[in-house]
Amino acid sequence: MLGKIAVVGAGNVGATAAQRIAEKNLARTVVMIDVVEGVPQGKALDQWQSGPIEGFDTRVVGFQTYDQAAGAELFVVTAGIARKPGMSRDDLVKTNAGIVRSVSEQIARVAPASIILVVSNPLDVMCYVAMKATGFPRERVIGMAGVLDTARYRMFLAEALDVSVEDIQAMVLGGHGDTMVPLISYTTVSGIPVAQLLDQPRLDAIVDRARNGGAEIVGFLKTGSAYYAPSAAAVQMVESIALDKKRILPCSAWLQGEFGLRDVFCGVPCKLGRGGLERIVEITLTDAERTALHTSAEAVRVTQKVVDG
Repeated sequence: MLGKIAVVGAGNVGATAAQRIAEKNLARTVVMIDVVEGVPQGKALDQWQSGPIEGFDTRVVGFQTYDQAAGAELFVVTAGIARKPGMSRDDLVKTNAGIVRSVSEQIARVAPASIILVVSNPLDVMCYVAMKATGFPRERVIGMAGVLDTARYRMFLAEALDVSVEDIQAMVLGGHGDTMVPLISYTTVSGIPVAQLLDQPRLDAIVDRARNGGAEIVGFLKTGSAYYAPSAAAVQMVESIALDKKRILPCSAWLQGEFGLRDVFCGVPCKLGRGGLERIVEITLTDAERTALHTSAEAVRVTQKVVDG
């Protein structure tokens, strides 16, 4: 358990993440921060009052400013806007980069030794913005993407095979988006290679659905986007850090030569513990997987240049 975890952004993803953190007793205090007056205070009070029912003692509080998050060991950053009609992707990147840059500067001011877990989109590039704004080492700026992408991939495989999702072992690397890289060569069902259970066309269809998992949900909701699964993914990472579990999870990390990539945030296998990113695990990829990973990283690099421009 940590002393204090702060969640920046009290929208659907942030508020749900705060509730999950409290229910798992991962910190003595959870601080929600949001610019909208009254929203973090009201949601935090509502969540705290669920403690006697759910059986957690974590205190949940909400504020508009960062001073109350001073000394927090971990920040979950969900702040940002969704893309609006008429807004180009570059506009979205620049707008959210400004928000995440401001948030990161405040985090560095009140908690210079903290770990930042970025959830804001476009994910990999927002990690880059946070790292530049704080000056934190790569061990303390990590992005949530691969855990969510992997969960979607596992869920669709379990559905296709009519088996428990618990028996699906899989990992999705690469940038968070259309270029994500599900590792079919490492995907197994209780140790059985998935290629022995599903033919290539069905696997390709599942991979495609996983890549478009967020868009499929937006298509149903019309005016909203996913938040139950994204918050669960973020909290799985929080749990590994807070409890020093040393889990190996696919996360967006700043690469410095790993997998032949440098100076780019991209999803790779990461060991997460109390120190944040404790190790990047380099695994052997097929030629096709390695090519796809490099293509995905280059797509991220292009967008990184947008925020540098």
